[in-house]
Amino acid sequence: MNTPVARPEQVGSSLIEGRGSRCARRRRAAIVRLLAAALLLAGRADAVTLEELNADPKLTPRKFAGYFTDFAYRFHEEVQPARVFLGTRSGDCDDYAVLADQVLKPKGYQTRLIHVRMPGVVAHVVCHVMPDKVYLDYNNRVYLKKLARSGPTVREIATKVAKSLESNWTSASEFTYSEGLKRLVVTVVKTDRPEDDPVPGQPARKGTGGF
Repeated sequence: MNTPVARPEQVGSSLIEGRGSRCARRRRAAIVRLLAAALLLAGRADAVTLEELNADPKLTPRKFAGYFTDFAYRFHEEVQPARVFLGTRSGDCDDYAVLADQVLKPKGYQTRLIHVRMPGVVAHVVCHVMPDKVYLDYNNRVYLKKLARSGPTVREIATKVAKSLESNWTSASEFTYSEGLKRLVVTVVKTDRPEDDPVPGQPARKGTGGF
């Protein structure tokens, strides 16, 4: 019995159809991913929005922290846009601290972003708030006590942060964040003399630059 041999044009047609079906599957998968991303950004019905945080005249550090109890931890190399962080309900310490600084400062709070470096541990960022003498730490979002008390100096804040992580700090920096760019204000090295540390609220003695 002779086996039918496919003509060249039939082989070409089947290859084209195969490629076409693969492309269609890829397009469908891409659409599904886009829809999933849109749903994440839409968030849950009870998710707080950036507009609500900005419009709340009674927003306090404690009330701010209460919105993030069920947020997930997801590390990002860069700070997420506030709406993405709130919509996906996931992010890291940078996202949380920067958002706190963004929404609490216009309410009259004196907020400062502090970046703490520790050996063997991913650097950690918190938002210190005066006159309350507390800092907002994303790691504390799941605890009943969400605010950590600390004095205002970079050294005091770094010491408390490192202790909470059962670690030791080597240096810490105060920085600002605006329009997607971090700018260094001042850096304190642990081995420097504490009496040489900058006074909180005073400009850096050296020029600032990219963080």
